[in-house]
Amino acid sequence: MRIPFLDLKSINLSYRNDLHSALDRVLDSGSFILGKETDSFEKEFAIYCNVNHCIGVANGLEALHLVLLAWGVGQGDEVIVPSNTFIATWLAVSYTGAIPVAVEPDPATYNIDPSRIEAAITPRTRAIIPVHLYGQPADMDCIMVIAEKYGLKVLEDAAQAHGARYQGKKTGGLGHAAGFSFYPGKNLGALGDGGAVTTDDPDVADRIRMLRNYGSRIKYRCEAKGINSRLDELQAAFLRVKLPHLDADNARRKMIAKRYHQMLKGSSIIIPAVLHWADPVWHLYVVRTKKRDDLKNKLDTLGIGSLIHYPIPPHMQEAYSSVDDIKNNANPLAEQIANEVISLPIGSYLTDEQVDTVIEACLAI
Repeated sequence: MRIPFLDLKSINLSYRNDLHSALDRVLDSGSFILGKETDSFEKEFAIYCNVNHCIGVANGLEALHLVLLAWGVGQGDEVIVPSNTFIATWLAVSYTGAIPVAVEPDPATYNIDPSRIEAAITPRTRAIIPVHLYGQPADMDCIMVIAEKYGLKVLEDAAQAHGARYQGKKTGGLGHAAGFSFYPGKNLGALGDGGAVTTDDPDVADRIRMLRNYGSRIKYRCEAKGINSRLDELQAAFLRVKLPHLDADNARRKMIAKRYHQMLKGSSIIIPAVLHWADPVWHLYVVRTKKRDDLKNKLDTLGIGSLIHYPIPPHMQEAYSSVDDIKNNANPLAEQIANEVISLPIGSYLTDEQVDTVIEACLAI
């Protein structure tokens, strides 16, 4: 039995007719950039996230970057980021000219450890970017208390957490702003790149709408050095098809995660902790084991897909090899996690039989 790590073909073919209808709707409109589909999706996703504003952009990285630009973060500033995350979080900071300052994770949840944040704050710190990694919400109340104490902005990196909840509230509305990715493999995935910013701040929303469109509110009148980062009409139309099904898809992920939890608990494999205030959506189901390579080889032999998220921490990437690029590079927890994690298949396309096959393979190590 071959079990793919991610089966985008099956996922998207389940929406075949509705996706074709969405395509026809866009073709018939003759409008392909910043038209009715994008406007409608922005309204619908804002309602979904319980926020006042959603701004569609080209991808998740630029969603984060644009928020930092809108806040005026730039050269000489510092932004606190997790040491354990996908590198896009760090790149968004670097693109502004600011310096990413790494803070180590809670090894139980893999998210940034709030108890370590204050020690990283300096007079140059402007913002904190907690990542809701793997679909598990970060401890936002603690982070917001610290931010308020020091007058800092909080930008949620919600690229992997569409629909996740913290203390009953959805991600995307927990900080001062949030950045989402709609990369095809996300819980809410487009058929290409896409992203969005969510916020309750009307001034930030207005500025991002201007910055994403070359710095223009009025065509050919450029009031700031903006970029071209717009969610196109076709992807917006596709996302509108899939958004109403997101909660059901997340519910299936939660069922699979619960099964993994029940059967792997007490084994040599370390399962992710879920704290009482967290309602994850399991973009990834990431476990740890010192026998990671053995487990990976076993799964490969059985035709079971798995991936490593992420094999090289940002501070060890060649892109950040210069001492001028980051403030510190001592992140032993991030390095340990990178050496031990492995992501098991999870998604609405998996059958119960396939899930049990994955579990049996894991228990055999």
